[in-house]
Amino acid sequence: MIATITKYDDKFIAQYERLFKQPAEKVWDSITNNEHLKKWMGHLEIVDLRKDGKILFYFNDESGKIIEMKITDFQDGSVIEFEWGTDTVRFEVIPTKDETELIMKEYINKLTDHTPKDLAGWQVCLMHLSNVINDETKEIPENEWEKWYEKYKELVKQYS
Repeated sequence: MIATITKYDDKFIAQYERLFKQPAEKVWDSITNNEHLKKWMGHLEIVDLRKDGKILFYFNDESGKIIEMKITDFQDGSVIEFEWGTDTVRFEVIPTKDETELIMKEYINKLTDHTPKDLAGWQVCLMHLSNVINDETKEIPENEWEKWYEKYKELVKQYS
């Protein structure tokens, strides 16, 4: 399911929502444990898991470039929010009676030509995350992001 975009003032929130039959602890561990994280977002490594802690972003392009990102909000077991360039990314894990809801938000300061690619990238990352959470190995084609990129270009165009 595609993200929704909400405009507030002159900024935007892209929100992805997913439901899992797995317990909240499993969903949380899949997001914050580096062994699981590298399976769905190989660019990231959590170095210091706490508010004001640190996450590293590895470019994985043989440049050796690494960006240090600050964890701006953290509630153990339920919330991790961190810098994402000039934007912010937030994951919320919410247990319900029978399921666990995962809400991922990207707070976007300015829509650019790169925004649809970024949103398509998150879409595919969340597909990989679903595999990790559900202990599945569903095949996700290498070019899957291209399909989503077209959808996100149309969605972002509504706000440009």
